[in-house]
Amino acid sequence: MGTTLTDPRVAAALDRMYGEAEEQMAQLRGDKGADFARLAAATAQERADAMSDFYLPVTPDAGRLLYALVRAAKPATVVEFGMSLGISAVHLAAAVRDNGGGRVITTELSSAKVAAATETFVETGLDDVITVLAGDALETLPTLEGSVDFVLLDGWKELYGPVLDLLEPRLSSGALVVADNTSMPDLAPYLDRVRDPVSGYVSVSFPVRGGDSMEISCRTG
Repeated sequence: MGTTLTDPRVAAALDRMYGEAEEQMAQLRGDKGADFARLAAATAQERADAMSDFYLPVTPDAGRLLYALVRAAKPATVVEFGMSLGISAVHLAAAVRDNGGGRVITTELSSAKVAAATETFVETGLDDVITVLAGDALETLPTLEGSVDFVLLDGWKELYGPVLDLLEPRLSSGALVVADNTSMPDLAPYLDRVRDPVSGYVSVSFPVRGGDSMEISCRTG
């Protein structure tokens, strides 16, 4: 029995995007990576503009993990912080489609990425279950209404905590919060928060690539 991930339009789009992302990784390992390393002190908007052509994707295994988690949890509302060029959103939306209902609300600061990802969502036939909030997530996410059942944090790392602060009052009991790239030192405060026994989460680290991991946290309150 097939899934939306094996739909020819979706599979072709993912193959294309992952192929392009792999080519870009070679650039990031070279001189281009050194250029981007200098952006550490730049604003979020400056970084988004500088990286507007780069995927910065979840791995294929992480994408399938996201798909499986959404299929199992059957969330009515999925919120993604940091859409980039849409690879993770496609996996999330494919799961929502196969669940028979729900919506994916994704955020992105780069206008160029919003335009490109929106074309991909139409190309894959998933645009009807995806809503893109363009602009600063700290400004767009407060406009959400209703409860949130699944969250993917995959934008600028210093904003994981502030974004969770915004969404936490809307998290349903049992909601999953998945944070990517949690092996990065900058995310130690976030991990301390969700792993604290009194935080209201049960949290576990899940390896998704060499030396990196996702943190999967279940809201217990």
